[in-house]
Amino acid sequence: MMDRLLDLARFPLDDLTSARGQALVARCRQELADHGTFSLAGFVRPQALSQCIAEVQPVFDTAAFPHKRSHNVYFKDRVDGLPTDHPALRRFETAGHTVCADQIPDSVVCRIYDWPPLVDFLAATMEKTRLYPMADPLARANVMTYREGEAINWHFDRSEFTTTLLLQSAEAGGEFQYRSGLRTEDDPNYDGVGRFLADPSREVQSLPQQPGTLTVFKGRYAAHRVTPVEGARTRIVAVFSYYERPRVTFSAEERIGFYGRAEALGPAA
Repeated sequence: MMDRLLDLARFPLDDLTSARGQALVARCRQELADHGTFSLAGFVRPQALSQCIAEVQPVFDTAAFPHKRSHNVYFKDRVDGLPTDHPALRRFETAGHTVCADQIPDSVVCRIYDWPPLVDFLAATMEKTRLYPMADPLARANVMTYREGEAINWHFDRSEFTTTLLLQSAEAGGEFQYRSGLRTEDDPNYDGVGRFLADPSREVQSLPQQPGTLTVFKGRYAAHRVTPVEGARTRIVAVFSYYERPRVTFSAEERIGFYGRAEALGPAA
């Protein structure tokens, strides 16, 4: 069934012990080591992409959570040891709309998210013993849309890595940009972060993506953003969250901050 949704001939996630499966894992590991990211272009088949959009668009039209916030690259009001006017704490605007997993429980997006071979593949590429889907009914898989003028501005991720699936690209703009190696676990490099944010154009890299592309990105130490969308066609991207321990959930406060509500809808609550 999944081979109708995913191009498993090119990306044999369901057969990682084969020579082709091992070669795919090795390639992705090398790209992560070299660039902090890897992509599988064409991972989701065109017909499945159309189904994804058809399933989520009515929810975007009627029940998506609109979020707009002013933030710094750390998503923190205060950072220990930094004065409030430090260049690393420069503020930006982010805006978009989010649909949560509990709003599309039987969707293709959630079926892909929960598919065990995908989880095993991600663990293998990240050289983890095991990964687990989130237990949080809201946060486990989100689909986000960015309309004209909306963007995700510069930030670091809290998690070690992020997995995204681009469902629809914008007519223009909506470009994923990043600066890898900007900080490390041992060195926050606040002054370097401040210099980069003052003039990102000197060091920024772009990651071209086409609809159907699965991307894994190590965003904890790489500042990144999606540039403002231009034109009538929205940018739609699914974001998958996995952890090294089971049964991870967000707190009620985090859910309210991200989604405007603390409780799940219907039977999943």
